Amino acid sequence: MSTITCISPIDGSVYATRDCLSHAEAIEAVSRARAAQPAWAARPLKERVEIVMGVIDRIEAEQERMTLELAHQMGRPVRYGGELGGFKERTTHMGRIAAESLAPLVIEDSDTTLRKIAFEPHGVVFVVAPWNYPYMTANNTVAPALIAGNAVILKHASQTILVGEHLAEAYHAAGVPADVFQNIVLDHDTTSALIAEDAFDFINFTGSVGGGRAMERAAAGTFTGVATELGGKDPGYVRADADLDAAVDGLMDGAMFNAGQCCCGIERIYVHHTLFDAFVAKAVAWTQALVLGNPLEQATTLGPMANVRFASEVRAQIDEAVAMGATAHIAPMPADDGGAYLTPQVLTGVSHDMRVMRDESFGPVVGIMPVQDDEEAITLMNDSVFGLTAAIFTRDAAAAEAIGARLETGTVFMNRADYLDPALCWTGCKQTGRGAGLSELGYRALTHPKSYHLKKA
Repeated sequence: MSTITCISPIDGSVYATRDCLSHAEAIEAVSRARAAQPAWAARPLKERVEIVMGVIDRIEAEQERMTLELAHQMGRPVRYGGELGGFKERTTHMGRIAAESLAPLVIEDSDTTLRKIAFEPHGVVFVVAPWNYPYMTANNTVAPALIAGNAVILKHASQTILVGEHLAEAYHAAGVPADVFQNIVLDHDTTSALIAEDAFDFINFTGSVGGGRAMERAAAGTFTGVATELGGKDPGYVRADADLDAAVDGLMDGAMFNAGQCCCGIERIYVHHTLFDAFVAKAVAWTQALVLGNPLEQATTLGPMANVRFASEVRAQIDEAVAMGATAHIAPMPADDGGAYLTPQVLTGVSHDMRVMRDESFGPVVGIMPVQDDEEAITLMNDSVFGLTAAIFTRDAAAAEAIGARLETGTVFMNRADYLDPALCWTGCKQTGRGAGLSELGYRALTHPKSYHLKKA
């Protein structure tokens, strides 16, 4: 029997170990979900919404558990209180819009004919969730999938294996039947086998580009829908008219929060040449004020990266950039241990010849380049194989909208970064993948249309 182990980045100790289901046990779990789904879908929508909304109270009542377990599993400092705020905002919004989003689209309802498009649940939805925002990213799909009438099977990342258990406990306590929402532990081979055997009706995967490719390969020929949110290299652009202090605060927080381990974190910044020196000076001072240390301590503002392997990749990108002529502005911090605890870094003298400006870093490092104008900024922002978000700092909304129209990205921000608005579709392009999370379009992704043409007379 294979096992999944979570190594805590705090001290490298084993924090949790769980046995994986065998292939036969996994098939049985899917069978139970499929058998339970029709009765769940038959419940009134209002009832499903109320039950799912009940999970918020359960998680909120155990916020301390959420906060402490996140610190131990993936290193987020306890001072930030876990993910309750975003969890509540997203879940509440999806409950609020459910009735309108899932209502049939009526084309004609006359004395002679009823024509409409209904939106029906897929059946069994498989959610493969990541470790970096493990509550919010999982629940982006779990909550609306259940509200729409699907059964859900959740496979959480090994780094945050306890989050899946916590979510399952909360949903079951709120009234979702045990077979309708299941958290299961699977190894990669069993996961791929289930997908290839057409066990699921829809798959939502958030993770690496390699992981997304594996999902699509496994699903090939099954015609199962696969939604993916994969890598990112999100840019920020500071125009000449920007509020400099707001730009520094917004972009540097977007680059460094959660040790840079954010799907839509800022990984490269382009600054109008007239503001470049001032921006860099303020960005360096902002970064130097961070306190790298044990995430269980309230004074810590930057915890370790979730895994030594992830930190090693960031160090390699920084070292390669410096060897190619980049300047590193942050001296090693006392807590930097050469392992998971990594000094945040600001780089200048960078170019797109360097991996740190091309490859996903997913860590506390950002490269900053001067640009002459909007045209150069747009060219550089689009010079990436990824496309999740892009942030523009300016006082000119019309200019931001015009620039945004030319950017190859899923979301355009003005004067903010690193945020997921549940009323807007969360999506990407290029190697960031294809999907539609949250918003009304999230419900469209988690259902399939059925057309009715009923001739009454």
